[in-house]
Amino acid sequence: MAESRTIAFHTLGCKLNFSETSSLSRMLEQEGFEKKEFDEQADVYVINTCSVTDNADKECRQLVRRIQRKAPESLVVITGCYAQLKPQEISSIPGVDLVLGAAEKFNIARHIRELAKGDSAKICSCDIEEVSGFHSSWSVNDRTRTFLKVQDGCDYTCSFCTIPMARGKSRSDRISNVVGNARELAASGVKEIVLTGVNLGDFGKGPDGSGSMVSIQGREENFLELIKELDQVDGISRYRISSIEPNLLTNEIIHFVAGSEKFMPHFHIPLQSGNNKILGLMRRRYKRELYAERVALIKQLMPHCAIGVDVIVGFPGETEEDFKETFAFLHELDVAYLHVFTYSERDNTQALDIQPVVPMHTRNERNKTLRNLSYMKMQYFTEKQAGQTRTVLFEHHDKSGMMEGYTDNYIRISTPWREEWVNNIVPWKL
Repeated sequence: MAESRTIAFHTLGCKLNFSETSSLSRMLEQEGFEKKEFDEQADVYVINTCSVTDNADKECRQLVRRIQRKAPESLVVITGCYAQLKPQEISSIPGVDLVLGAAEKFNIARHIRELAKGDSAKICSCDIEEVSGFHSSWSVNDRTRTFLKVQDGCDYTCSFCTIPMARGKSRSDRISNVVGNARELAASGVKEIVLTGVNLGDFGKGPDGSGSMVSIQGREENFLELIKELDQVDGISRYRISSIEPNLLTNEIIHFVAGSEKFMPHFHIPLQSGNNKILGLMRRRYKRELYAERVALIKQLMPHCAIGVDVIVGFPGETEEDFKETFAFLHELDVAYLHVFTYSERDNTQALDIQPVVPMHTRNERNKTLRNLSYMKMQYFTEKQAGQTRTVLFEHHDKSGMMEGYTDNYIRISTPWREEWVNNIVPWKL
């Protein structure tokens, strides 16, 4: 396989996957591969998969078929969560040559070099309990904003979720390594870092998932210590916390962000349901009252703060009354936007045993109802900021003579292209 020198990547799913794909790409370029766009001809195609929803599985299969039609002699490598969860299923897809589970993802170069087209699909995977180690990753699609992975895996047992089975136990980078990565990114011109992980607030467990680490100052490392250290890094103007569980978003973290010039007034906090019965069935680790307390404290300290919410509709056992309670709770909550997910059945999850099952058409209707609510929430949040001057970090992309950027509190701004504003922070009156 030494003669193959071109490689293309496609990423499905979360920001964590994007950061890992970007790191795999850099790793393979250092090994002598030339990167191509996914719609171009390449010797090797790598698909980094998600398996949070059934749609992500289907999209993976569609991508493989597309490659088969376009480049039947090229090698196809599948990695990511779907690859760890269902390696046999993926290996049976016509055209797939290599399936890499969680433990082998970052050994991709060696595996590709040993591959030959026409061999039966090779599976390199292991029991997720054996997966340990932490691999730093970050995305570098443009210099403006980078997604930096600081944590992986999850020790929670939410009844709808396959991520612990796909990514293993919770484990983290060391604070010193994260700070070093941040400095390296600052030197490359990056202005904003988005901290990513599967369960960010659980940061502090060692790279092998075994308990807490101890810093050089004798303190246990945790997420609060991490953000305090990152706040001191010169050259990075902005940090965002990609998503953090409400039970792990402590008052101390909220107070620190409120007092920081670098950590943006923007939180994304998964809720999943505004009904305590459903939260119990989901095996979430909080009740809606705690969620409301977190939001209230954030808005008390940072009235201009944007708060995003994940919510799942149509979970088994969710009655019409339960859904109405979720709607009413979200309607009253002072948040900026919702990410609405329609519940989909996942193999080997406890939710499969919960009855009654909500019909798909009802799930879809509830999704539409909450998406409409999200639109109204964002409109209201944006209108409340009218007249304020906020800072905008403008991005590199020229979109037909227009450029875009986000305010510190995550309002998207679009304006005619000005070269001097690219990757710069500009005061903007809303």
